[in-house]
Amino acid sequence: MSASNIPDPSLVRGLSQRRLGRRDALRMSGLSALGMALAACGVQGKGTKAPASAAPDAVQQYWSDKKQNNLVRFANWPLYMDPKQPELKAFKAKTGINFTYKEVIQEMGSWFAKVQPQLSAGQDIGYDLMVITNSFQFSQFRDSGFLAPLDHAKLPNFAKFAGDAYKKEAFDPGNQYSIPWASGITGIAYDRTKTGRDITKLADLWDPKFKGKVGMMSDVQELGNFGLMAVGANPDKSSASDWEKAAKKLQDQKDAGIVRKYYDQGYIDALGSGEVWLTQAWSGDIYQKNLSEHRDLKFVIPEEGGTIWTDNMTIPITAKNPVDAITLMDFFYEVPNAASLAEYINYVCPVPNAQAEMRKEAAKLSGEDKTDLLALASSPLVFPAQAAYANLHYYVAFESVAEQQQFQKTFDPIVLG
Repeated sequence: MSASNIPDPSLVRGLSQRRLGRRDALRMSGLSALGMALAACGVQGKGTKAPASAAPDAVQQYWSDKKQNNLVRFANWPLYMDPKQPELKAFKAKTGINFTYKEVIQEMGSWFAKVQPQLSAGQDIGYDLMVITNSFQFSQFRDSGFLAPLDHAKLPNFAKFAGDAYKKEAFDPGNQYSIPWASGITGIAYDRTKTGRDITKLADLWDPKFKGKVGMMSDVQELGNFGLMAVGANPDKSSASDWEKAAKKLQDQKDAGIVRKYYDQGYIDALGSGEVWLTQAWSGDIYQKNLSEHRDLKFVIPEEGGTIWTDNMTIPITAKNPVDAITLMDFFYEVPNAASLAEYINYVCPVPNAQAEMRKEAAKLSGEDKTDLLALASSPLVFPAQAAYANLHYYVAFESVAEQQQFQKTFDPIVLG
């Protein structure tokens, strides 16, 4: 697929400055945080390959005696829903199910450490629905037996309206334990006034022409994924030997003086100030930077590939109200509700039909509101073309804590050395 430059529409209705969001909270959730959390709670992992699906009778066994209780307790990340909670209020009006909603998840390692003792003891954690990130964090919850297997007979909207890419995710084949809440893309952002040309390939991050002007991420998940794609490896199918090749490629980039710095969230300001000219970047950051500062920074999915990360709705195995929770999960896949949510959070929407819904809603508006909503609906950062998904990869999936630690040991020296 050819690289896709992303235009700079006005993307958030009524927003006058950059809004902190999901990835700001996630910026510290690297492998180190997870490793510390696992060590703190004594979880060693099973060391075996996670099953492709739940046991054939697991769904029946779990759901056979569950009843609707007219309450769902929802744990989510900050700024992942309009503070007025319009979707949840609509859900209550439609179903009669009450809700509590708390933005209590700040980082995956600490969240796992917080709830693991209760889940291990078979105790309620106070929530029936929680949004957790894909890859090693997700695997740790699943492989510990902490997630309820989903009854897809209770998810008709997901079956009907979810995009195809969200029904074949490598980290949860068959959506046995999760359905997506929202996604984002890691690609390359650049200032064309500085680079003097369009950036289209991962190889541009290794170009000596940009010596000292390239930003890379300090999160070894993100860094490692780009190294793997740069050496032609598929991250979610990679081996330890691939990791070594990728680490060498990244070390060569560092030794050549091409990398100015390994950034956390600060890369966005470094790009804006000209400290770097091109950098690994999260789609939503560029989206909001351009809006708040009236910039024309570009975002591209490299020809060799980019990373897609997904946050997922899951039900803790000890939930008191799982029927209410799965009813709410499916409610978010009704097209008007998906469109309403995407309009606020501005991340990749897993419901393609929400794009047409946004355009229909925009037709009822006028002036700047209409222009902004149409721009949002047209943005490939919210509704990527189908071809783009073929060029996006998930993070490396680990089969054991030992593998996770090996990966960290392979890439840590690049950032820390």
